[in-house]
Amino acid sequence: MLNQTKPDPVRSPLLEGAKAQGIHHGYFTRVGGVSSGIYQGLNIGTGSNDEQTRVAENRRRVADWMGIPASHLLTAHQVHSPDVVIAREPFVGERPKADAIVTDRPGIAVGASTADCGPVLFADADARIIGAAHAGWKGAFTGLLENTIAAMEGLGARRERIVAVLGPSIGPKNYEVGPEFVARFVEADAGNISYFTPSANSGHAMFDLNLYTVDRLKKAGVTAEGLRRCTYAEEDLFYSYRRATHRGEADYGRQISAIVLEKE
Repeated sequence: MLNQTKPDPVRSPLLEGAKAQGIHHGYFTRVGGVSSGIYQGLNIGTGSNDEQTRVAENRRRVADWMGIPASHLLTAHQVHSPDVVIAREPFVGERPKADAIVTDRPGIAVGASTADCGPVLFADADARIIGAAHAGWKGAFTGLLENTIAAMEGLGARRERIVAVLGPSIGPKNYEVGPEFVARFVEADAGNISYFTPSANSGHAMFDLNLYTVDRLKKAGVTAEGLRRCTYAEEDLFYSYRRATHRGEADYGRQISAIVLEKE
């Protein structure tokens, strides 16, 4: 499968409904890339130690699938923040430090680069406003999802029309956390204890980032679902920071999830 020359992203049935309004999306896997070794496949991580010529070619292939020039495939310099930027043209020079991008401009694809964190794609098909967020636990916990929705509203979207879908991310069977992590969430909201189950290691717990993310989206008033695909477990398809760390590998690749408004 990794020998395929063209990307073959996972799609969301919920977002596929926006296709009629010219909204195109994909949660890209490792399939269809030119990277090798630990980066085997479609590594789009500009922050990885992969050969950057290969990363550029992988990004070009993603952009080609999206129907845009490579310069119009936008990802931010992600820093696990709650910050959102509005993009109306390709980034020039240094990319903004943020963890979500929204746009109302056709031909600009906004994306999230991930390797266990949650990529969330947003669309208000009627208003033709889209967004992409890189929601790890810190971003989701500190309001990134709600901020993305608010930024879309600032461009004319309405939250009751927004569809938000969480793509492949680390699943609850592979996301073990320590007691201080659990305490942080429970101190913020006692109800958050429901996202944790005991682990085999005393004092530790397994965290359901997927459910936590989707629940926050729903509480914010948008239609939301998760694809329930685990980046740690599905090695043939996805890069995983935690899997690479457990194996003592020197680095890891990143996949991209992206959405674009087609030109009318």
